[in-house]
Amino acid sequence: MSATSIRTLDKSGNEITSVGFQRFGFNCEVPLESLRSLYLRPHYVTVESTDDADANGVKQADQHAKFTQASAAYQSKSIYHADTHSISYTTLSRFPPVILLPPTQRKRILVTGGAGFVGSHLVDRLMLLGHEVTVIDNFFTGSKTTVSHWVGHPNFELVRHDVVEPFMIECDQIYHLACPASPPHYQFNAVKTIKTSFMGTLNMLGLAKRTKARFLISSTSEVYGDPEVHPQPEDYWGHVNPIGPRACYDEGKRVAETLAYGFHRQDGVDIRVARIFNTYGPRMNPFDGRVVSNFIVQALRGEDMTVYGDGTQTRSFQYIHDLIDGLIALMNSDETRPVNIGNGDEFTIGQFAELVRDIVEKVQKEDGDLPKRKVQIAYKPMPTDDPQKRRPDTTRAKEVLDWEPKWTVRMGLEEMVRYYKAKIVEGSM
Repeated sequence: MSATSIRTLDKSGNEITSVGFQRFGFNCEVPLESLRSLYLRPHYVTVESTDDADANGVKQADQHAKFTQASAAYQSKSIYHADTHSISYTTLSRFPPVILLPPTQRKRILVTGGAGFVGSHLVDRLMLLGHEVTVIDNFFTGSKTTVSHWVGHPNFELVRHDVVEPFMIECDQIYHLACPASPPHYQFNAVKTIKTSFMGTLNMLGLAKRTKARFLISSTSEVYGDPEVHPQPEDYWGHVNPIGPRACYDEGKRVAETLAYGFHRQDGVDIRVARIFNTYGPRMNPFDGRVVSNFIVQALRGEDMTVYGDGTQTRSFQYIHDLIDGLIALMNSDETRPVNIGNGDEFTIGQFAELVRDIVEKVQKEDGDLPKRKVQIAYKPMPTDDPQKRRPDTTRAKEVLDWEPKWTVRMGLEEMVRYYKAKIVEGSM
């Protein structure tokens, strides 16, 4: 399938050719083609023997440009040697073009957790927009590979650092995303998780206070716990078990919000609070135990799809590009109250499993891959404190940010299926 034949339609049926917008004096619009060139591609070209390497070198750009033909000149050209099971890495031949901003418009932006799933997409957007971006990450759940295509760029810096320790830098904006977000990861070391939420946020708020930087914290729908109000508006205080297995994350984010408003009221720190609902997309860790990645990987491998409980619990899912639009809009707006950023389209987990199965079959058919067997859905017991319902009330985001999701769940899932399929083909998953 070539890039030109992948048409992405929004909820209104219009083709999506760019993401972002110009709002609040900040332009965050970039072509979708440019973003896709950074994640919808193999990381290396396979050659059968060492002798083929030079000959294949000429063809590498074509193979890398499967999804993003116009961006072929900016693709990585590392080569995997199948006969010796080795890989020869190279840096990018040329960095993707970034907007040349005048110094008065170019911001110095710090992204904590910038090598994670959400952080890496935010970094891609901010870099393409021409800003100076510093990423700090301890790589507990993040990976260098998500931002390696920017390493060496004069506007980019990557620092291995744990936010539990203080960090000094000059900056204009801080996106504080650092914290493991999937249950297996944040429950792996519960004390570390709550320490990251509290100490990490304390350190970054202290930095924002010293540098007078604007501070955005990525909070979560988990602050609502297992909600008794549906959908959940921002003024709902939540229904959280403070001593359950999920409390290290839920209560960690709640105390992080408390800290942010403490610094805001006491020291005048300019804060933004984004309550992020379920988000999915390329670069999501395929083994982090989240429902979207679980379903897609199981279906691609021809395994039965695991649904916990009876499948009647509901979730709403937003695509990563919609989330990044919402975060950037909130950062550059004047809204200091918490804002829900999520997609109101609600699915039962059972319905969602069937949708993923259909999309995987569609992509396999288009690519000429015949599935070995019809994937079935297997039901298992429900985990402790798993919420029954989760859907955002996004009225505030629509009113104060003029933001609402554009991507349909189907279009986002198809792009994510293609991403995981490419990773399986190249052998990196």
